[in-house]
Amino acid sequence: MNRRLFISTSLGLMTLPTWSQTSKADPFSREFLLGMEELSLYSNTIPLALEAGNAFEKMQLKAKKDGILLEIVSGYRSYDRQKSIWNRKFKSNQEKGLTPENNILKIIEYSTIPGTSRHHWGTDVDIIDGAKPKEGDVLVSNKFHEKGPYAELKKWMEQHAESFGFYLPYTRSIDRKGFYYEPWHYSFAPLSIPILKSYLQLDLNEVLITEGLEGRAYLSSEFMSRYLKHNILGIAAALK
Repeated sequence: MNRRLFISTSLGLMTLPTWSQTSKADPFSREFLLGMEELSLYSNTIPLALEAGNAFEKMQLKAKKDGILLEIVSGYRSYDRQKSIWNRKFKSNQEKGLTPENNILKIIEYSTIPGTSRHHWGTDVDIIDGAKPKEGDVLVSNKFHEKGPYAELKKWMEQHAESFGFYLPYTRSIDRKGFYYEPWHYSFAPLSIPILKSYLQLDLNEVLITEGLEGRAYLSSEFMSRYLKHNILGIAAALK
């Protein structure tokens, strides 16, 4: 499917959201891009931006008819929430004896530096099949393959997700660098693509290193440059 054609015609959702608009050249505010602005969410059970939530609900209804119960484990996430996750992991790794540099590298296997999460935009979700028993950590890749409890969900999403605008950012592609493979994470392309374009205009060195962020002294400009290239942009080509 032609991605640009899909975005402009399939869902009729190319009108940018009204929240955070500032100008035609830069329609999203810095606060919104960093997860520091309050976002109107679709619902309590579908914590996504309105357009993304509407599309997700349609996909959810289709999945239910096919015996799959799409359940959101994580949707919109604010800067403060991401910061608390980062700090908790940093302190835990520190107690295990990791050096600050290795600590940061360990965290960014799966978690983002606060202010860089796609979850800040209300476009991305982590999902499971809510009809299956929840045992331990549900967001583990082997649970989405072979005889894992979410294998059927994964197969269904491979067949249907893109027709509703949802794509995997962190694929298994050997050409992709950055965050590890996440078969549970989907992004709503009609919104996340234009938002990413605005996001890339930010100077991350100026806006991300906030007071109280664990390990901030080790997030050098050189590190952030690599992080931008490999992690923020280490996504499926369909989402760029």
